[in-house]
Amino acid sequence: MTVTAREPGPAADADAGNPDAEVPWRRLHVRVVVVDVVVLVLSLIPTAVTMLVFHLGFDSFSIWTAIATTSLGVLGAVGDLVRWWRTWYRVTPDRVEQRTGVWFTSFRYVPRERIRSVDSHARLRHRLAGLRVVLIGSGEPKPSFRLDALSTAMAEELRRALIGAGDRREPGPAAAAADRADDRPLDGNPLIARLRWSWIFYNLVNAWAFLVAGFLLWSSFWAFQLVGVNLADVLAKLVDWRDLGVGWSIAVAVGGTFLLGVAGHAVGFVKDNWGFELLRTRTDTGTALLTRQGLLQTREVYRDDARLRGIHFSEPLFWRWAGLCETEVISTGLTGWSAANEPASSILPRGPIREARRVAALVLPDGHRPMEAPLTPHPRRALLRRLWWAALVPLALAGLLAWSAALGGPPAWAWLAALGLLPVTVQCARVAYRALGHGIVGPYLVLRCGLMSRSTAAIDRGAVIGWTVRETLTQRLLGLLTVRVSTAAGYRFYQAPDLGIAQAVAFVNAAGPDLVGELLVPANRPPTPPE
Repeated sequence: MTVTAREPGPAADADAGNPDAEVPWRRLHVRVVVVDVVVLVLSLIPTAVTMLVFHLGFDSFSIWTAIATTSLGVLGAVGDLVRWWRTWYRVTPDRVEQRTGVWFTSFRYVPRERIRSVDSHARLRHRLAGLRVVLIGSGEPKPSFRLDALSTAMAEELRRALIGAGDRREPGPAAAAADRADDRPLDGNPLIARLRWSWIFYNLVNAWAFLVAGFLLWSSFWAFQLVGVNLADVLAKLVDWRDLGVGWSIAVAVGGTFLLGVAGHAVGFVKDNWGFELLRTRTDTGTALLTRQGLLQTREVYRDDARLRGIHFSEPLFWRWAGLCETEVISTGLTGWSAANEPASSILPRGPIREARRVAALVLPDGHRPMEAPLTPHPRRALLRRLWWAALVPLALAGLLAWSAALGGPPAWAWLAALGLLPVTVQCARVAYRALGHGIVGPYLVLRCGLMSRSTAAIDRGAVIGWTVRETLTQRLLGLLTVRVSTAAGYRFYQAPDLGIAQAVAFVNAAGPDLVGELLVPANRPPTPPE
C-alpha cells in the first residue's frame, strides 16, 4: 500500500492510523554518505584526465563526452545523497514501513505476514564499506522495499526478523505440504551444490553473444573517445580489409565479434557465479534454501522451505540437444522473472540436466524423484494436430507470395522458398509432440510441454487451487483436451496440452476430486477416437 504523508512524526503516525507510533524510525546507514562522496570524487576523474593529461580543450568532441560522463556520475551521487536524507524505515510487530521522497513523501507498508523473501546483495563499493542492499519481497514482480544500504549486521538482523514472519499458515493441504518440508531434518552436510568450473562452457555459446559484443564495442568506442582515440580507425588499421576481399572481411568481422561476445559471456559468468553455493540452512521457523554467489557484487537469497511447492526445469531448444537446463523452485512469494538479475526462484546456474535432477531430489522432501520418473505420452492425435499447423503455415505463406507475385510483387520463385520451410516445420511438430508428457509421482503432479523451451514442472498436489479444462475446435474434432493447473506459486499455472479425453479424466480424477472427471464427459459428446 502506498499513500502520501508528511515527514515521520506523531502527526504522520496519527494520519496513517498506525498504532505502533512509539516504534522509532531508522535511516539508512550513514556510511552510504561516505560511499556517495567517494563516487562523486571519482566521477570527476574522466574530465580531469581529459583536460590535464591529454590537454584537450572545449573545442574537442572528447571533452564533451568526458563532461557528460562526469555529469552522470555526479548526478547519481547527489541523487543517492538526497535519497539517504529523505528515506526512513521501521519494522513494527505487525508490518514493515518505509517513507521516502523529496517533493512528496511516499508512505508504504506491508504486513509482516505477507513478507515472502528477503534478498541481499552488495556491489564492490558496498562491500568495501561493509554495507548491503536489502530487498524485501511480498510476492510482487518487484521488491516491496529496497533499502540501499544497511550495514552487514543490520541486514542480517533484519533478515532474521523477517524471514519467518510470514509463516502463519491456515490449515489445509498446502500447509500440510509445507509442514513436511519444515520437519525434514538437516544432515551433517547442508551443502547441496557448488559451482563446477566445467559449467562455464555451457554458458558461452549462444545467439546473445553478438548482442554482448555489440554492447562491449559501443562502450569501448565511447571510452576511447574520452582520450581522443577513435576505435573505428584503430580496427580499420588492424587488417588490410581490401586484400581480404568482401567475403573474408565479413567472415573475419563476424567471427571476431562472436569471439568477443563469447569472452564477454565468460567474464559475466565468472562475475555472477563466483563462489556459488546452494545449501539448506536452519532458520528461526524451520529450514531454508540459501544461495550465495558473486565476485564484484555478492548476493544471498533465502527461500523458506515452508513455502516450497515443487521444482521446475526449463530446456530451451538449443540447450536441449546439449543436455542442459535451468532449474527453479516453485515457491509462493517468489517471482519467476526478473529484468535485473536472475529470479530468486533460480537455484542453479545453467548446467547438465543430470546435475539438476540430483539437486531436485535433494531439494524436494519425502525422497521423491518426480523429475526422473517416466511420463505418460500423449495420443498420436496430438501429433496430427501439430502436423496440421506445420503444413498450414508454409502453405499459406506460399499461397500469399504466389498471389503477390502475380500482382507484380516479389519474384515468381519466392513461393517455392516458402515451401522449403515445410520440412523444418514438420520436424518442429515432431519435436513438440515428443516433448508432451504427464504423470503423478507420489504427492507431485508432473507436467511437460513446449517446443522452443521444454518446460517440466513437478507441483505438490496440495498446492493446486484450481483446474481449467480447455477445448478448441480442432481439439474437439480430434478428441483432445488441455488441462491447466492453477497454483499460488511459481508461474501461477502449468498446463498439459492435448491429452486424450480418457487420459484427462484419469489424470484429473487421480489428482483431484471426482466431480471434475464427471464434468469432463457430457452426455452429448461424440464418441472418442481410440487412443
